[in-house]
Amino acid sequence: MKISTDVVIVGTGLAGLSLAKYLSEINPKTSILLLSKTTLDECNTYYAQGGIAVVHDFIKDSYEQHIADTIAAGKGLCDEEVVKHVITSAPARLQELLSWGVELDKNDSGALDLGLEGGHSQNRIVHHKDQTGWELETKLIQVVQNLPNVSIQTSFFATDLVVEHEKCVGIIGYNSENESVFINAKATVLATGGSGQVFSTTSNSSVATGDGIAMALRAKVKIENMQYVQFHPTAVYEPENEQAFLITEAIRGFGAHILNRKRERFLQKVHPDTELATRDIVSKAICDEMHKENSDNVWLDLSHLNPKELRLKFPKITNYCKQKNWDFTIDLIPIRPAAHYQCGGITVDQFGATSMNNLFAIGECSHTGLHGSNRLASNSLLEAVVYSHDLAGRLSILLKSAVFRFSIEPEITYQEIGRNDVGFFRSELKNIMNYDSVYGSDEVIFESTKAVLLLAKQFENKFPNYSENPHLCETYNLIQTAVLILSQKAIDVTLISNTSSSINQPYIIL
Repeated sequence: MKISTDVVIVGTGLAGLSLAKYLSEINPKTSILLLSKTTLDECNTYYAQGGIAVVHDFIKDSYEQHIADTIAAGKGLCDEEVVKHVITSAPARLQELLSWGVELDKNDSGALDLGLEGGHSQNRIVHHKDQTGWELETKLIQVVQNLPNVSIQTSFFATDLVVEHEKCVGIIGYNSENESVFINAKATVLATGGSGQVFSTTSNSSVATGDGIAMALRAKVKIENMQYVQFHPTAVYEPENEQAFLITEAIRGFGAHILNRKRERFLQKVHPDTELATRDIVSKAICDEMHKENSDNVWLDLSHLNPKELRLKFPKITNYCKQKNWDFTIDLIPIRPAAHYQCGGITVDQFGATSMNNLFAIGECSHTGLHGSNRLASNSLLEAVVYSHDLAGRLSILLKSAVFRFSIEPEITYQEIGRNDVGFFRSELKNIMNYDSVYGSDEVIFESTKAVLLLAKQFENKFPNYSENPHLCETYNLIQTAVLILSQKAIDVTLISNTSSSINQPYIIL
């Protein structure tokens, strides 16, 4: 089956939905096809709790302060021009979200309520209680579903980019009936999100399996800084759950404390900002403390906080405690870091254009230069909407002259496989991938890298035709993404050289 469209967008989080809206505003005649791997709302955006970082109070705050905070959190590895552009664009993008029906919390005076999160020098996080992502996702779904030029396919699994004469001419994959579909497009946009499911424990949605990264890798598109994986320090520790329930950083901005096994605060020994240091600092401190104590978790203490205000500001978290029969006025909540955000990704320019003609990437799967080695809290939703806006302008120009030109019509053949056929590889991968495999000792990083390369080789030997089944392809995407993360990390610490795998070698920028 073949479908033709002006623009195909793979992914329906904030980046993909807002791009469809912006494109429609510029030209309502642009044909847009949105693809979701499962349901329309299953994505990392939906689970985002904290909010959007925006300079709003220009008396206490300033662009300069937000820029400085972002660069400091990113350890000086951010692209300063990108940082300036995204942050100064934020107020205008916020007003557009509000005009689309997004509702954000207000204070007693009727102004937007501004929260505080780690690494921020001022209160500047606009939010919808602790369910900001849910509010964005549900409101934008309503907006996009009413756009006459937008078609939506759910339960569509994209296996690969289709490339001809070094240009992307679309994608190929399986629809909900497991039929092979070639989608030919003048512009292909990857908005596939992150790769947290590579790791043993993550806050990410079940669909965050590095699909866009792996598709770009196989098409030899430039990918950058995949070794910079951000772990969120306060995920609820429940060893039976691979997808961890996240406790927003805003609750520490509200005054929550982190305690060790002795019920003592310990972050004041690590950083003057204590619990509100940046995520990399807090995560490392927690992992160091767990190693020292030989424990599986530390504790989050809310008992000293006003319970009425907690329930009002953080209903999702307090309801979760209730479901678990935890009395947060007395009980401590078990927490430990979980894989949370992919700071690297597909290399893009200021408009989201990749190294391949007619291929674009936005959102978490892209590498814009905004985050450096560690994302500042609540900058990711901001980045998604800013780049969607800017890419829409770029595409509106491109589409005026673009034509459908291709000579191939690729096909893939669906084969039924049991999930147990690839279960071993997923289980082994999660056994390898954890905090220490990326941020532990050189020896652990080296051994993890060797293990994941061996796993990749075993997978390729057993399943040479990864595209025959969506679950098979998704497993391969996870493994390839893990190879990228660890090989780039190993190169960073000069542990590995001339290592090869039968996987297409990543285009690594050092």
